[in-house]
Amino acid sequence: MRYSSGVRRTAAALVAAAAVTAFAGGCTPSGSDGAVAKPSGGATASASSTPTAPTAPTAGSSPAGAGAPTASHSAPTPAGGGKPCTADQVKVSDGHQADVRPPGTGTGAALVSVTNSSTHACTLRGFPTVAGAGNGSPEHNSPLATTPTGSPATVSLAPGARAWTKLTFVNVQGEADGYCVSGAKPVTFPTLVIGVPGAGAHQIAMDDGVFAECDNKVTVTAFSSAKPS
Repeated sequence: MRYSSGVRRTAAALVAAAAVTAFAGGCTPSGSDGAVAKPSGGATASASSTPTAPTAPTAGSSPAGAGAPTASHSAPTPAGGGKPCTADQVKVSDGHQADVRPPGTGTGAALVSVTNSSTHACTLRGFPTVAGAGNGSPEHNSPLATTPTGSPATVSLAPGARAWTKLTFVNVQGEADGYCVSGAKPVTFPTLVIGVPGAGAHQIAMDDGVFAECDNKVTVTAFSSAKPS
């Protein structure tokens, strides 16, 4: 009996010693030294792997990467002034006496306007040419020597808009038929032919008489949207 109890105590001590030795040697259930068993699939749980709820877009924003166009509230750019005016787009008015003119009894100075009579905008630039109208034939016209004054600028004419030029003559002096300071004979023209740059020649009359001038000279201003005095 004593021998059997001793044997049992000795066997139990050997089993405990083996367990301690196995634990100290680092043996794992998988049989690999130093390895830590992991769940199947290799995934490890962590705080950062917890899914977060999507953030709702704020008003006026679009989801990232959606590529949605943004609305524009700017007004469209207006169309330009159009192409140069042509002869069939304009109407040249009869001339009338300017408020500011050389002293004398002749015409002195006249204002002439060019109106865009079409339905499309066009542009005008430069100085007019001036000639006394002949008897129904351009070959009989009498060109006047023109002296331009001022700097030309492009005038944009909307439908119905006007551009102006001023014609200043060497004025007739005296009464009745008058006389010219140069000694030349005064000349009268019932109508003049006004050449508009790029827009043809147009015959006009005076709205209160005839054109009376000396020396067949005229000073002309560039066409402008501002009415001369």
